[in-house]
Amino acid sequence: MKSFALVAGARPNFVKIAPILRALEQDRAVKSLLIHTGQHYDENLSDIFFADLGIRGPDISLGVGSGSHAKQTAEVMVGMERVLVEAAQNGNPIDRLVVVGDVNSTMAAAVAAAKLNIPVAHVEAGLRSFDRTMPEEINRILTDVICDMLLVSEPAGVENLKREGHADEHIFLVGNVMIDTLLTQVERARARDTLERLSLEPHSYGVITLHRPSNVDRPEVLGPLVDVLVEVSSQLDLVFPIHPRTMARLEAFGLQATIGSAPRLRCIEPLGYLDFLCLTSQAKVIVTDSGGLQEESTALGVPCLTMRTNTERPITCTEGTSTLIGSSAGQLKAYLKQVLTGSYKSGTRPALWDGNASGRIARILGSC
Repeated sequence: MKSFALVAGARPNFVKIAPILRALEQDRAVKSLLIHTGQHYDENLSDIFFADLGIRGPDISLGVGSGSHAKQTAEVMVGMERVLVEAAQNGNPIDRLVVVGDVNSTMAAAVAAAKLNIPVAHVEAGLRSFDRTMPEEINRILTDVICDMLLVSEPAGVENLKREGHADEHIFLVGNVMIDTLLTQVERARARDTLERLSLEPHSYGVITLHRPSNVDRPEVLGPLVDVLVEVSSQLDLVFPIHPRTMARLEAFGLQATIGSAPRLRCIEPLGYLDFLCLTSQAKVIVTDSGGLQEESTALGVPCLTMRTNTERPITCTEGTSTLIGSSAGQLKAYLKQVLTGSYKSGTRPALWDGNASGRIARILGSC
């Protein structure tokens, strides 16, 4: 029997791990160990996703919690090394580690396994923003270098990996596993009373998520963005599930009063996966700096104004519904006007974003 260890640490990881875990559990010749690093430890950013997505409780929890990039990375490496060594000593060696995405847990777990000569598979391999000031970009590059199984969500990822010298036999274009979860859960999500509780009508509101330093760490950037959101909220209800990092910046910069002056700009606590999907799947527009929401909005056909100057998911712009607008308040205002007037571009769902990526991944893992 083959033994795989799957690692999850932050919200996006859970959404990707869920369908892979289910697909592997259908194979009686496979044993799966689920390891939760605890990189996200707030209940709304972690535990609730296990319940919403139907993932069994983790077999092992490392409880790493927050900290600097170095501290988180080091603690995940130490914890993962201990888990992998103990598994071998107890007669249950791990045949392959599976990591997803680009958070610190992804890279740290991969390094720990590679140093123990355990093969590593990377789901979402090959994505590149070409911006090394982003911690996620460093994690992506380092993870791919030490993996011998590179599971790719879009063609640009294949091109990037080949350009970096990876052999063809290590690269597999499998599609987007995050969309597997979205397509299986969207109707269940829409059946929730989330809109009713927020007094919203489908397709008559926008959803805002911002957390990246480039958008929230400087008052001269965040202030004008808030001003645009306040202005637009006079024409369109806006819902803003606020990340803890963003809330701290709003408080520090004295922007809460500005937001409070706009009754149709509603700041709420972070939501669980199903409540959030209920919101995003029925939104008129999404404004975000999240990578995952670029993908989900494309699959849902919802306009997405991506507040970044680059993206590791270019297919969401070339084929999908996303437009890069940087941190520009002027661009945000202009594109929101397009959405309101109905002139914003439409998009299509990319090939292999069909809800079957996890099945393809499970077959590849099973054949290795």
